[in-house]
Amino acid sequence: MLAEACEKSAEYEDAIVHLEHVLTLRPTMSHALAALGRVYHQAGKGDASLATIEKGRKAGVRWASMTLDQAIALIGLGRMKDAEEILRRNIAQGVMIASCYRLLADSQKFTEEPADLAAIRAVLRTPGLADRDRMNLHVAAGKICNDIGRYEEAIDHFRESKNPAVYDIDAFRRRVDTLVHSFTPSLISSKAGLGDPSELPVFVLGMPRSGTTLAEQICASHPAVFGAGEIAKLGSVLGLSGYAQSPSGKIQKPPQELAGEEVKKLATEYLNFIRALSPDAQRIVNKMPHNFQYIGMIALLWPNAKIIHCTRDPIDNCISCFMNSFNDRHTYNADFTTLGLYYREYHRLMQHWNALLPGKIYECNYETMIAYQEGETRRLIDFLGLPWDDACLRFYENERTVTTHSRWQVRQPIYKSSVKRWKKYGDKIQPLIDALGDLADTE
Repeated sequence: MLAEACEKSAEYEDAIVHLEHVLTLRPTMSHALAALGRVYHQAGKGDASLATIEKGRKAGVRWASMTLDQAIALIGLGRMKDAEEILRRNIAQGVMIASCYRLLADSQKFTEEPADLAAIRAVLRTPGLADRDRMNLHVAAGKICNDIGRYEEAIDHFRESKNPAVYDIDAFRRRVDTLVHSFTPSLISSKAGLGDPSELPVFVLGMPRSGTTLAEQICASHPAVFGAGEIAKLGSVLGLSGYAQSPSGKIQKPPQELAGEEVKKLATEYLNFIRALSPDAQRIVNKMPHNFQYIGMIALLWPNAKIIHCTRDPIDNCISCFMNSFNDRHTYNADFTTLGLYYREYHRLMQHWNALLPGKIYECNYETMIAYQEGETRRLIDFLGLPWDDACLRFYENERTVTTHSRWQVRQPIYKSSVKRWKKYGDKIQPLIDALGDLADTE
C-alpha cells in the first residue's frame, strides 16, 4: 500500500524500495511483481522493467496487465517492433484489446489505411463498451485517420473520445490572477539571496504538446545531463508546505511569508530527491509541463536554476493537445473552446513571468528548432552552461526510456510535417480559433 501511495505521488524511487522489500518476503507475489515492472518503467528504467516482467512470467505469474506493461516498456525504449508483436498477440487472444490498439496506433506512423481501422470500428460497436475502452479506441482511430490524411474524420474521433467534463475556466483565471498579484518585483528583490545557488535543477515547461519532450531529449543526449521526465516532486514539496494553490486559486501561505530557513529546507528537499536519480549529473531535467505555474517559486528557491519554456504555434499546440487524452487533471482539453481559453490564461501567466524575470527564462520555440536545428540546439546547450556535444544533434539515437505521449516522435530525426498542420482541419477547429482570439495566427 505504501508503494502504491508513492507511485501515485510520482515518488517512483521510493515505490521501488518498498516493492523490492515486499518481494524479499514474498518473491512471487503477483501484484508486487506487476507493480514493480510498471514502476520501473515510470522511473525511466525500462530494462529493469522488462527484467522484472520476465521474472514474473518465469515464476508463473499471470497478471493480465503485465503483457501490456511489457509492451509499454518496449515502446519507451524505442523497440516498437517487439512491442507490436506483444500487442497483436494480446488482441488475437482478446486481452485488453482497446488499450492495445491505442498503443499500436501511438507507436507508429501509418501511410495507408490498415486493417486495424475496420477492426477498431467493429469493437466500438460492442454493446456496453466501458468508457475507458471507448476513449482508447476513438483515440486510436483518430490517430490512424490523421496519419492517412482523413483529417476531419480524425477530429470527429478525437471529439468522441472525450468524456463530458465541465472545466472551471474561471477558477483557473483566479489562479493566474493570484500568481500575478503575489509574485511582484518587490517580492523577488526582498527574497534575493535566500535560495540555494545550485545549478543542478533544470525545468522544461510550457503547454503539453509544445515540444517539451523534444527539448528534454536534446538536453538529455548531453553526457552531463540526466532527463528525469515528468516528476511531480516540485508540486508535492510546495503543496505539503502550503505554497501550492487550491482549486479555488488561493495560496494557503503567500510567498511573502517565505523565510530563509524554510527556503533552504524546501530547496534542499527537492535537490536531494533529484540528486538521488543521477548522482553524477551536472544538470537534471524535470519536464513536467505545468510547472509553468511554479516559475515564481522556482526563481526564489533556486536563483541559478535553468528554466526552458517551450512554445509552439498556438493553434497547432492546442490541436495536438486535443488529439491526446491526458489524465483527469487536464479536463480543459475536453473541448476546443475551453482549451483555447485555457491557453490564453497560460499565455497571460507566461507574459507575467517573463516581465518579472527578464532574461531568466529561455524560450525554446518548436518551429524555430525545426527550421534551424543545429543553431538552436547549440543555443540551448549554451544556456545550460555546458560545453557543446554532437550527440545533442542525434537525440533520436538516445536509448533512454521515454514515458510521455511523444515517445515515438523523439525516436525520429527532426521532421517538419507538424508545422502549420492546423490548416488541414477546416471548419472543424473554428471554435478553437475563436477562443484563442488574437493569439491565433491564421495566416
